[in-house]
Amino acid sequence: MLKGGSKLLTYATWNEKLPDFNHENPTKGALDVLEWAYGTYGEDLVYACSFGIEGSVLVDLVSQVKPDAQIVFLDTNLHFQETYDVIEAAKKRYPSLRIKLKTPALTLEEQAKKHSDGLWNVDSNLCCTIRKVIPLEEELKGVKAWLSGLRKEQSAARSNTDFVNRDERFKSIKVCPLIHWTWKDIWRYAHKHDLPYNKLHDNGYPSIGCAPCTQAAINADDLRSGRWSGTEKLECGLHETT
Repeated sequence: MLKGGSKLLTYATWNEKLPDFNHENPTKGALDVLEWAYGTYGEDLVYACSFGIEGSVLVDLVSQVKPDAQIVFLDTNLHFQETYDVIEAAKKRYPSLRIKLKTPALTLEEQAKKHSDGLWNVDSNLCCTIRKVIPLEEELKGVKAWLSGLRKEQSAARSNTDFVNRDERFKSIKVCPLIHWTWKDIWRYAHKHDLPYNKLHDNGYPSIGCAPCTQAAINADDLRSGRWSGTEKLECGLHETT
């Protein structure tokens, strides 16, 4: 139970009577949302971080609210070296944060034998399910809520994201503190606080996923246009129901 006797907001108790957060402040509501989320869920809140630039910003904000927060990176074993570099930089800057690299049950060699060599080229949805979705399901099992760095501006599919969401995919509460931040807001904060960030951002990669399925953006107005380029795929499966 929460203060005042109100029921803890979970997937099962969702009633859409959500907290009212002010997004017209210096962090556009992000710190208020994080303080509420960690105050409400404590250890039952996990941050699934991709360690792109939004991740660098959100990690910094999280460290201000809960210095020993649980952070999980879905390590598909297919990420760019630059992504692993920024994770190491974050570990050094925030030594109290519990940053975990979660790997899939199948190694790349086992996946190739069971399905196909270079499965991402044959069935990218299945590859994402094996290497991202199932691992996150495992991490969220038994916890009530998770954090994500989604922003409304990122894509049409994400434009309706709220601070607090009922996540049908993972049967959980998904908290998104950065929904009102713009691309300029993100970079302004990162530069102001000299945050470690993925150097691929300097080379035309605004959105960074696995190396085989990510290239530099082909459309300056679409930050995710370098993901699964040449296909109709838009998401890896973690956020499709948002």
